[in-house]
Amino acid sequence: MERIMKAQALRDSSMAGYMSSKKTMEINPENSIMEELRKRADADKNDKSVKDLVMLLFETALLTSGFSLDDPNTFGNRIHRMLKLGLSIDEDAGDGDVDMPALEEADVDAESKMEEVD
Repeated sequence: MERIMKAQALRDSSMAGYMSSKKTMEINPENSIMEELRKRADADKNDKSVKDLVMLLFETALLTSGFSLDDPNTFGNRIHRMLKLGLSIDEDAGDGDVDMPALEEADVDAESKMEEVD
């Protein structure tokens, strides 16, 4: 229902307060992921990777439950940080996209042939 109300063309910002549902995330404390996150959080309360993993877990649960994210760019950036961490890539290292060659231009004749099929 929340998604339907967000999609309304003439929606009012005052509707958002009472139409958005309260989200509850149930966690299995005996899950191996939860146990490892708890150990790492107990070891260092300010560990950025643990915070990122917890938020990643929450946002992934939102997506799989059918909700939309408020800021998908933050989610994408978090995924990229976790990938770099998993691949042992330095956070400050450049992306390496600077030396990428330009994309080849599409063949104009191929596009016109595709239009003729209709």
